[in-house]
Amino acid sequence: MNELKKINNALISVFDKNNLEQIVTKLDELGVNIYSTGGTQSFIEKMGCSVSTVESLTSYPSILGGRVKTLHPKVFGGILSRRGLAEDETQLKEYGIPEIDLIIVDLYPFELTASSGASHEQIIEKIDIGGISLIRAAAKNYKDVLVVPSKNEYRPLLNLLDDKQGFTNLEDRKSFAAAAFDVSSHYDGHIFEYFDDSKKSLKLSVQKSSSLRYGENPHQQGTFYGDLNEMFIKHHGKELSYNNLLDTDAAVSLMADFHGCDPTFAILKHNNACGCATRSTLKEAYEAALAADPVSAFGGILICNVPIDLETAESIHNLFCEVVIAPAYQPEALELLQGKKNRILLEQKNVETPKQQVRSVLNGYLYQDKDSVVDQRANFETRTSIQPTDDQLSDLEFAAKLVKHTKSNTIVLVKNQQLVASGVGQTSRVDALKQAILKANTFKLETKSAVMASDAFFPFPDCVEIAHKAGIEAVIQPGGSVKDQLSIDYCNEHNIPMVFTGVRHFKH
Repeated sequence: MNELKKINNALISVFDKNNLEQIVTKLDELGVNIYSTGGTQSFIEKMGCSVSTVESLTSYPSILGGRVKTLHPKVFGGILSRRGLAEDETQLKEYGIPEIDLIIVDLYPFELTASSGASHEQIIEKIDIGGISLIRAAAKNYKDVLVVPSKNEYRPLLNLLDDKQGFTNLEDRKSFAAAAFDVSSHYDGHIFEYFDDSKKSLKLSVQKSSSLRYGENPHQQGTFYGDLNEMFIKHHGKELSYNNLLDTDAAVSLMADFHGCDPTFAILKHNNACGCATRSTLKEAYEAALAADPVSAFGGILICNVPIDLETAESIHNLFCEVVIAPAYQPEALELLQGKKNRILLEQKNVETPKQQVRSVLNGYLYQDKDSVVDQRANFETRTSIQPTDDQLSDLEFAAKLVKHTKSNTIVLVKNQQLVASGVGQTSRVDALKQAILKANTFKLETKSAVMASDAFFPFPDCVEIAHKAGIEAVIQPGGSVKDQLSIDYCNEHNIPMVFTGVRHFKH
């Protein structure tokens, strides 16, 4: 089953010719007869290597502006013929079809063209027909044919040619065939996505992956699908774990809403901010964020919206934390923070993240747009007779950003651009508020003159009553309850400004 098969004939038709020269040279040295067409044929001829045109095999020219080159029985018969099957061998001989043992293809860059702003006509012309057909045919007949489906497989092919001098075994061919179907399914998936407006089908295809030490817990397997190198420069530390990745995602999403703001620092634990503050300097922002909950900060994820300087790094260095994320690091700051062996230091690139979210539920998947709404004072609607002050509006805006990124049910308390405390993931909004007040008291942070944000409406006035007794002086919420007026009336009676955003921010 694993006998070696010699490569006698190869067909090469590629879009990207970078690094192809070594392969062609090696095939020429091994005496392999090469068939090619179009630009690839010209490339090989300029190298001075022997190449036969596909047209000489099919007796047909490339037609329809290059749309039809290799689609011919004399090409596909040579790929799909079953070696050792008498009937197939007879037909090959009858029609003068050579067996083709190696197919090398690199497809038209449809995905790149579709995302480049090209016209519809240009995108359509980048739908590869001949190449994808060659890939599928060769992969189907992997028992006899080796297929190289993209430029990413050029190096593995060259290694194979060097190691086995033009011979392949079944294991080799099956491995390349798997890569081929990966390429073809990914390619077709992006074409479908371009054409599909109905969203009746969900097709996900990510070709890069990283094995994780384990999943959410040690007894669960975990894999990350994607390319973190596109998003971060990793300066130091161990590999990101499954939970690190979840926390990092939450941190990046939160800090995106503070882009362009004064220096802001956040500390997250289990996807929720346990500290966050905006100040005139990054060090002050970090220290204010840490003050909100120095206990939960232990082992947390740290993120900021401006480069980390040495002064801030000196403060951070005293804390055990899993990950630090920043848009940049001063060299001295980076050197200091690298002093802890396992601390992960990430420099975030300016890369756009997906605008949709997918998660598995029951026997299917949920798909939704990301919550991209950032509540800003320009859209606030004051529903009480008393208006919030400018300082209160600033804190309400700050609190609204935080509450959006905190697990429901949640209440967030903010004072002077600092997270005072939050109640997180409670089944009752009243319990979330009580938890926040208790936490603030535990860390000796004043709730008097603080503001309160809720991720959803108040169906009863109990929360605003409890908040008032704790000294909270302004409230922001989405509104939308049939009993909104009860909370509005209480606030009016006690001179508490209440602002509606009109946007709910459940997070589960």
